[in-house]
Amino acid sequence: MNVLQAQDLHLWRGEQHVLRGVGFELPAGQCLQVTGPNGSGKTTLLRALCGLIPLESGRVLWKGLDVASDRSAFQGQIDYLGHEPGLKADLTASENLRYAVRLRRAVSAAEIAAALSLAGVPDTGGAQLRHLSAGQRRRVALARLLLSGTALWILDEPGANLDSRGQELLGRLLSQQLSRGGAAVVATHQPLALSAAQQLSLALQ
Repeated sequence: MNVLQAQDLHLWRGEQHVLRGVGFELPAGQCLQVTGPNGSGKTTLLRALCGLIPLESGRVLWKGLDVASDRSAFQGQIDYLGHEPGLKADLTASENLRYAVRLRRAVSAAEIAAALSLAGVPDTGGAQLRHLSAGQRRRVALARLLLSGTALWILDEPGANLDSRGQELLGRLLSQQLSRGGAAVVATHQPLALSAAQQLSLALQ
């Protein structure tokens, strides 16, 4: 079953026609890797899928329903991670996760600690984000994905600032998301550590 579909998406940025009739179908248990040169519209596409910027024409469907008919319900089932990790510098790692995840569900201190451990930053819970490295902040953001429990991850260069172990971690987390019936759309210049059976591709020009 296709859980996410894009149909003939068009979007202009000023006089530039960024998205030109983009379309795809994404089944559950699959990851769509979006590639293309700088300026080809990868970030624009991801933000449009999330409803963060309006489309000039075209439709996005979630489980067969146009997301425009109930955008808040759709956004409750997705998690978006952009170029920036979306964390507050003055809060600790644990505080960031607690406040972010509580928008969706109650979360315990034990769950937060377990997610930080799985993300490879078990000792950062009490540290302010401003005192963590860029790679550690990215791992905290990945811990948020673990806690969110959402069906669809939309990720923009999620491997940024991650070392080789971090890249392996990202591959494992994506694989787990797909294995439990979730889906993902990932814009990245780097190959993903997923099997061929788990991946689809969309190349923007």
